Amino acid sequence: QVQLVESGGGLVQAGGSLRLSCAASGRTFSSAAMGWFRQAPGKELEFVAAISRSGGNTYYADSVKGRFAISRDNAKNTMYLQMNSLKPEDTAVYYCAADRDSLFGAAMTAIPYDEWGQGTQVTVSS
Repeated sequence: QVQLVESGGGLVQAGGSLRLSCAASGRTFSSAAMGWFRQAPGKELEFVAAISRSGGNTYYADSVKGRFAISRDNAKNTMYLQMNSLKPEDTAVYYCAADRDSLFGAAMTAIPYDEWGQGTQVTVSS
């Protein structure tokens, strides 16, 4: 089992940057594909980015491609989301998630992910 804790959220002006972290407990972090999702007020949960177990494959939503970068450090049991050129529409609660059953790649939908963090708020002011 993997327990997840997000950090790094906050308030930033449009055009600014933030780096989110997702710290995982448990010995199975390196065997789980990981993802970032977000949910804005009144909207559905949205896929942001995902990374395979080794970190060799990454996946992005079109809305963040070229601005966000996902990475992981299996030695530190931590995943990151570097967010650059932030826009007001990036405002949301950001969640990290783990898919323990992934064999290769990483899912771009929420269903396969079976462990979730509590979320961290990101607010981008215009």
